[in-house]
Amino acid sequence: MSELTSLDALYLGTVLEDTIDQLAILGKIMPQTFEGRPDANEMVGDEIGKIIDSQKQLETKYEDLISKRAELRAGSRKDAGKLRDNDNEIDNVVGGIRHATQTFSKSMKQSPLTADNLMKMQDDREFLQDVLAETLDEISSDRTFMALINSVTLERQKKEELQNTILKEEEGRKKIKSLQKQIQNVRVEREEEIQQRNQMIAHLKDQLQEMKAKTSMEGKYIQKDAEVAVGQTQKRCFLSEKDAKGEIELLKKKIDEEIRVNQEIEQYLKTHQQELEEKVEHWMEKYDKDVEAKTHELEVLKASKANDLARLQELTKLYGEYEQTVVEDRIEKEKERRKQEQELEELRSTVKLQAWWRGVMVRRQIGPYNKKKKKKGKKGKKSGKKKGKKK
Repeated sequence: MSELTSLDALYLGTVLEDTIDQLAILGKIMPQTFEGRPDANEMVGDEIGKIIDSQKQLETKYEDLISKRAELRAGSRKDAGKLRDNDNEIDNVVGGIRHATQTFSKSMKQSPLTADNLMKMQDDREFLQDVLAETLDEISSDRTFMALINSVTLERQKKEELQNTILKEEEGRKKIKSLQKQIQNVRVEREEEIQQRNQMIAHLKDQLQEMKAKTSMEGKYIQKDAEVAVGQTQKRCFLSEKDAKGEIELLKKKIDEEIRVNQEIEQYLKTHQQELEEKVEHWMEKYDKDVEAKTHELEVLKASKANDLARLQELTKLYGEYEQTVVEDRIEKEKERRKQEQELEELRSTVKLQAWWRGVMVRRQIGPYNKKKKKKGKKGKKSGKKKGKKK
């Protein structure tokens, strides 16, 4: 890109400097929100009115195109190209109406005077101020404005990416609609399958009734067979009862022998019980002595714990005093730092306002930069000389 001339660079630098100063002052005086102001509703009403007017214009254009389309269809075949152009224009107008409707709905959902929108305006203003400042520096140093071109290109790329995202979202909605249709078809198929299965269940219920009748007949047969088997078992039990009586007598003899053995074991255990009681007494005495020793150790530990607790409380109190001192010192340092930052910010704002006012006085020739007063003085001297000559 070719460089700017010195005059163009000077003029453009002056304009950019004035614009940057105005943006900086606008950022300082711009409120955080318009809510509660008496003219807020009028501002919102004007914006909504503009949107409605643009939508009405698009609707009127759409009606004109529809009537023109009907006329072209009623005409000859030579108007096929015009009819195609007319269809393209109708598609464009429909897209504009859709976009205007979305904008209107968004405006109705969210007021443009809220803090979020004003924050966005502040961000846009700061972005524009930074870009213009960078462009001004580049014009002053290199007499080019590539920073401005690069910023515009970057914003266009972001806008294209946003449009691509919107297109992808529309494609996703179309896919969702097709999937919903598929789900509806699958649902119909499932309902038909459920009807078939209900029919199968009814058929199986009929078969179950038949099986119940068969099982009742088989149950009666099995009951009779069981009665016969019980009779046979009773006869066998009578025979086995005799054998059991002989075994009982044999077991009685074994029980008597077990009683004798139990008495001998009991006598043996009594003798050993005395020995165990003596051992228990010995262990109880040892237990008492150990308990006394451990109790003494516990009292010593409790006294040590009380001393340590008192020491801990003293150290805790001392730590609290130190911590309070440190916190107060930090608070004083933070107040001093904030005060210095505020004074520096006020100094910068004052310097900017003085520079802007000095630039305004120079450009508009106000105050000490006024050239008209000097010209009047020269004219007065010339007129005095002429009068002297005439005399």
